[in-house]
Formats: sequence, C-alpha cells, structure tokens
Amino acid sequence: MDELHTPRPRGRGIYLLPNLFTTGGMFAGFYAIIAATQGHYENACVAIFIAAILDGLDGRVARLTNTQSEFGVQYDSLADLISFGLAPALVMYHWALASTRLDGIVPGKIGWIGAFLYAACAAIRLARFNSQVGQVDKRWFIGLASPASAGLVASFVWTCHDNGFAGEELRYFALAVTVAAALLMVSRLRYFSFKGGGPRSDRIPFLGIIVVLAVLVAIAIDPPSVLLTIGVLYALSGPAYALWRRARKLPPEAAQ
Repeated sequence: MDELHTPRPRGRGIYLLPNLFTTGGMFAGFYAIIAATQGHYENACVAIFIAAILDGLDGRVARLTNTQSEFGVQYDSLADLISFGLAPALVMYHWALASTRLDGIVPGKIGWIGAFLYAACAAIRLARFNSQVGQVDKRWFIGLASPASAGLVASFVWTCHDNGFAGEELRYFALAVTVAAALLMVSRLRYFSFKGGGPRSDRIPFLGIIVVLAVLVAIAIDPPSVLLTIGVLYALSGPAYALWRRARKLPPEAAQ
C-alpha cells in the first residue's frame, strides 16, 4: 500500500513559463538587431531594455514556481548572448561604428573590430558567470553584468539619437564607449548585484520601494537621459569601489 502513495520523482522537463520569458527577451534582442539595420535606432534601444526586463523576470518566475532547471540556465545564457552581446554591438555598429570607414580602410576595420570586441567580451562574461555559479558571493558581480553593459550602450545611442546627434559625428566617442563597456564586462571589478544571499533575496524594504518608484517616475519623464545617467553611474561604481578600497588600504578581496 505504501508504494501506491509514494510520490513519483519529478521528471526532467522543459518548463514553459520561465522559458517563455527567456524566449521573449531573445525575441526583443533579435528585433533590436533588425530595427538597427533599418535605421530605427530608438526602437532598437527600447527593445534591448525590454529584453533586460524580461531577463530579470525569468529567473524570479522560475524560483517562485519552483521550475528551475539546468536547461533554463543554459537557454537563458544563450538568449543573453543575443540580447546583450550581439544586439548592442550591432546597434552601435549601424548607428556609429560603420561610419569609421569614411576615414579610410584601416579606421573602417577598427569600427567593426570594436563591435566584435564587445560581442566577444559579452560571451566571455556570460561563460565566466556560468562557470562561477554557486562559487561567488551573490551580493556582487565580478565584472559589469552584460545586461547593465547593454543598457549603457543602448541608452547612449538612444540619448544621442533623441537629441539629434548623428552617429557619424560621434563615431570615435561611440567607439570609446563600446570598448570601455566591453572591457568592464571582463574586468575583475566588483559590482553590487542588488541580490541578497538568503531566502529573502527577492524582497526589498519599504524605502527601496519608494526609491524604485522615484526612479520609474524619472524614467517616464525622460527615458533615455535617465537611463544613461543610471548606466554611467553604475558602470563607474565598480572602479570607484576599487579605488575606495585602495584608499582605505583594505586587504584585497579573494579572487573568485
């Protein structure tokens, strides 16, 4: 009789709900690439941010519904490579970096090499993150996370385009932004992840809710400029934290 009431082991399946969010994010990244090739840069940048929102939701949905799986982890990583690796690189390339060919053959090659560097660094960042799951402090990212880097690149393009600047005019400044974002992804700098290490990691205090609402209001007023400001401040927080530790002469943190 006991055998009749013994629960059957849970099979290894592909869970629909969290992977729908992942697929939606990948679709947004793919759409951003298509939009950029057609010169619709604002739509492309918005699509990248939509992909970032969906990327933040799929993991939480999986935890809340207890549908985590190794397939989901790997699928999410591959989707992130499209949405936060290829999409930002190609958006920046079509908006500005392709214009470097106007200065000659060699500068033209530097433009697409910069875009490739970004995509390659995003792939390295994602591979390193996957290999370190369960080994690092969840409160920190080692290197700038690929969604944050993509947000920095997309908000830069969006802000400049929204204010009437042509990518051709800013092509070398855009190249510098692209390379800087790429190198920050593969750096050993620590970035606060806004995650806790315990069971309450998905909860935020009441003051945090107020701050989030204030940020959302600001974004609603001027989306590109506010998002660019947030992206720049967050990107600079890693080097600033490292300099602060050095100024305080704190011992180096263990490499992870």
